[in-house]
Amino acid sequence: MIPVAFNYARPDSLDGALALLAEHGEDATVLAGGHSLLPVMKLRLAAPEVVIDIGRLSELRYIEVRGDEVAIGAGTRHRAVESSEVLAAEVPLLAAVARTVGDPQVRHRGTLGGSLAHADPASDLPAAVLTLGGTIVLRGPQGEREVPATDFYTGVFSTVKEPGELIVEIRVPRTGSAGWGYEKFVRRANDWAIVGVATVDGRVGLVNMGATPLRATATEAALADGASIEEAAALAAEGTEPSSDLAATAEYRRHLARVLTRRALTTAAAR
Repeated sequence: MIPVAFNYARPDSLDGALALLAEHGEDATVLAGGHSLLPVMKLRLAAPEVVIDIGRLSELRYIEVRGDEVAIGAGTRHRAVESSEVLAAEVPLLAAVARTVGDPQVRHRGTLGGSLAHADPASDLPAAVLTLGGTIVLRGPQGEREVPATDFYTGVFSTVKEPGELIVEIRVPRTGSAGWGYEKFVRRANDWAIVGVATVDGRVGLVNMGATPLRATATEAALADGASIEEAAALAAEGTEPSSDLAATAEYRRHLARVLTRRALTTAAAR
């Protein structure tokens, strides 16, 4: 399908992009990699009057160690995340999860900030950042603000980001040698997760088990109380509200959450 006609702007700086957002308000949308935005525009589920292309802003592409955290520019491509030596050493879970996103063409264009802003509950990277206890940095007319990943998502494709704001940076704690695991169940290679489970350092995140990325809090509490992996994994679906669709029923997703949590925790314990 063909999208509704729109105006296109490609600012040469982050300040220029923010100025365009302030000028056009809710009539504008931001293009980074385009793998989330362009399909919904073609289906006419989104019809922005102005598309602001920030895909070439080099100031949004970096991976840096800062104290106990690693800071990642929002425009950093999935390919850079998966191949980063810094992340492989300091936050290996994030690099491994990025490796499961789509196919090489998608990973060479898609961005970490774009994935988080799109807020698809079936997406891998939002759940990984949530599991890591990450922070999303937003910049807008009122300056910068930091939002914990636990407070960032409000619903399907919905976040606390205001229309005039951009995600400019993602910060995740350095986990180093802490055991980690990621399990993803799909119908075919490179597909969206029917269910996914990420774990590191006693935290467990769930993909596609509700309207937003979720933490398996009952499992985490059980682990903290000394429960076995099997006992803790059996609680993974507690408090979740998975949907039923053509890919799986809600009950099957609950079953997958328990199975994949056990596998992820077993892998993490063995690292």
